[in-house]
Amino acid sequence: MTAKRRNPRIDPLPITACSVLSACGSGTRSLHEALLAGQHRLQRCELIELEFPAYVGEIAESQLPQLDPRLAAFSTRNTRIALAVLDQPEDGLRAALQRAVSRYGAGRVGVIIGTSTSGIYETEAAYAYREQHQALPADFSFVDRHIWSATARFLQQELALTGPCYAVSTACSSSSKTLASAQRLIANGVCDAVLTGGVDSLCHMTLYGFKSLDIMSEKPCTPLDRDRSGISLGEAGGLLLLERPQPEHADCVHLLGCGESSDAYHMTAPHPEGRGAIAAMQQALAQAGLGAPDIDYVNLHATGTRLNDEAEMAAMAGVFTADMCCSGTKGLTGHTLGAAGAVESIVTWLSLVHGFMPGTCNLKQVDEAFACNVLRHSVRDVPVHIAMNNNFGFGGNNTSLILGRTGA
Repeated sequence: MTAKRRNPRIDPLPITACSVLSACGSGTRSLHEALLAGQHRLQRCELIELEFPAYVGEIAESQLPQLDPRLAAFSTRNTRIALAVLDQPEDGLRAALQRAVSRYGAGRVGVIIGTSTSGIYETEAAYAYREQHQALPADFSFVDRHIWSATARFLQQELALTGPCYAVSTACSSSSKTLASAQRLIANGVCDAVLTGGVDSLCHMTLYGFKSLDIMSEKPCTPLDRDRSGISLGEAGGLLLLERPQPEHADCVHLLGCGESSDAYHMTAPHPEGRGAIAAMQQALAQAGLGAPDIDYVNLHATGTRLNDEAEMAAMAGVFTADMCCSGTKGLTGHTLGAAGAVESIVTWLSLVHGFMPGTCNLKQVDEAFACNVLRHSVRDVPVHIAMNNNFGFGGNNTSLILGRTGA
């Protein structure tokens, strides 16, 4: 007897607040303005003295607040970025979380944060100290600073939440997967609201690690360009609050569908035909109850390496027609790794809220092999009702999210 297949559709979830910090500045307004201007914010690395030329999307130290002394054990560049995102006054994320706690209770609000670095920058400093002093610094806590869940646990304690709390670390797809995880927690009645997103900070391991793979560009990265030469790394934090639908959320941008796959083609290289990426996009469309023609705009992963961009555009050609408008935004922020999915989900959210399609910063000549309509410059004052955001990580770990307005 053949089992009846379940309907993959899940009710849309409102994104009731979000905020961001990156090389483009503090808050969603700064990111919106940077997207419209289309001028990169990449610079020579100041945080770390490198032995090779590279441009990065670095956050100024002056933008990072200090943690409350009671949570000092968590103090890392990652947690300070997270706190700065939480407290952007114009975005009102902390206030939205307080309203959620008042409505549902602290035990019904979860925290899921994606990261690939966590507090590795501080761990590197601690072991450098150990080389000189034969002991780790007295205030260094491996559990509270280094491990993947440290930033999530910090946010949970900062906000006095008691719901589920964990981290996702799947390289570049980490923080987009947190939205899919939040969707499941809410759909299954475990939570009524979930703080999702991702935070990553620059450190020696990622800078020298990507250099060892020979995929670091010596100039500001040029995603999707015919002459692209690799990635520019960045650091950032992006946080989004998803809630169980309420009548007052009708005008919010909603998470309509999520798709996840893992093709496991290679530890670092993507499947050349983009099979896993195609599966993730098709799964997201199915869950949202949509077809490819329903999508107005796709925010691409678009790292700027030859193989990744080729594989992604092959996948796009396998799902969409050649007139699909799409672009990549890492030329502005740098590749923020574990934070990329959250930052670029907020880029997609901005496109829906403000009715525009971001351009592809630094793009001069689109690779002739790419079939879709890659936008070089931002297109303003266009109706964007439903948009897709793609993030594809190492090991073929792929995530596709669809955002839209439920009345679209």
